[in-house]
Amino acid sequence: MIVPINPDEMEGLLVALQQPAALLEASVLALCGLVAWLITRALRGAGADDDSIWFGRRLYDGVLFPVLLLVLAASARVLLTGFAKPAVFKLAIPVLVSLVLVRLTVHVLRASFPDSRLMRTIERSFSWAAWLAAVLWVTGVLPLMLEAMEGVSWTMGDHPITLRRFVEGLVIAGLVMVLALWVSAGVEKKLLRGTGSDLSIQKMAANVVRMLLLFVGLLLALSAVGIDLTALSVFGGAIGVGLGFGLQKIAANYISGFVILAERSLRIGDMVRIDNFDGRITDIRTRYTLIRALNGREAIVPNELLITQRVENSSLADLSVLVTTNVQVAYGTDVRVLKPQLEAAVAQVTRVLADPAPAVHLLAFGDNGMDLAVNFWITDPENGQGNVRSEVNFAVLQVLNEQGIEIPFPQRVVHTLPTLPTAS
Repeated sequence: MIVPINPDEMEGLLVALQQPAALLEASVLALCGLVAWLITRALRGAGADDDSIWFGRRLYDGVLFPVLLLVLAASARVLLTGFAKPAVFKLAIPVLVSLVLVRLTVHVLRASFPDSRLMRTIERSFSWAAWLAAVLWVTGVLPLMLEAMEGVSWTMGDHPITLRRFVEGLVIAGLVMVLALWVSAGVEKKLLRGTGSDLSIQKMAANVVRMLLLFVGLLLALSAVGIDLTALSVFGGAIGVGLGFGLQKIAANYISGFVILAERSLRIGDMVRIDNFDGRITDIRTRYTLIRALNGREAIVPNELLITQRVENSSLADLSVLVTTNVQVAYGTDVRVLKPQLEAAVAQVTRVLADPAPAVHLLAFGDNGMDLAVNFWITDPENGQGNVRSEVNFAVLQVLNEQGIEIPFPQRVVHTLPTLPTAS
């Protein structure tokens, strides 16, 4: 139990910290820390996830260690009440409560929004606020501030709300949203553990669960702040009108995202082409889809475009992709003899498929030579096509050099007109 310290008791607390009993409390607190560390280590095991919210990268930087330490410290304080007046525990328990809140908030926000700079700012702000609240509580200033805020009130509808209740409601609302994010992140991680063709369905289920948990958390948070949830029914019509006009594009993108995941016409890992942009689908979210090109560029495509526009999916029915490279040989070359040699050389390239086998075709008779097309198939277009085409060109060039076949260069015929006699 956290008991605030009256400002008049600060002097007595400082004196108590200098007594021999304070050394006993400090020893018991250190023992509690050792026990909490051993329990955390035993629960973590050998194959635990380093990014776990409970355990963290190290045993002491997760949520479980400060929670266990807080429980053990609170229990030890109750047991030592009859032997000595608490001094060390009176300071340690508020600090541990702040530590638990900071660890929980920071780890959950990092797991839910790993690349958000705004979340980093929120983490630092919350950490400073939590430690400041612990200091104010220990010094007895925070209880006085809460009593003063109790006298500030206003009316929201028919419900009177005090400043203290509003601030406490905001804190509770923040904790409720953090817990909702934690649960949704855990459920999403469980659902996405599987791989293969069901990954898109798992992603859809994870998005639905996440939205439902955040919606429930939002309702609980609003209730904690003191907002009457029945008043939200008044805004139902306004929300419907907003969706019909201003938010129709956003609503269409969200609905399109669920349609894409349900129909499985586009899946995570597919190679697609949309609006002259080629790339691999790396993530399908409720509002947009991330497509990463082979050169590292990423396109954020609204889901509505994937429903209403033409999309070329190279991986929908078959992962095999046809790649073509062209070469020109001089006239007089026996193409029928050269054809199987080129096909055999191309088949030796690592990423080229043996079935369908590479094929060489005589395309056209050019101005300077005969145009040949070398066709081959690959199953990993996400690894790039330019590199495998380069390896095939090297193989073709080696065969031509070994056979002494010339790659013709442009030729021009110049006709010299006879000189006309000049008039005398």
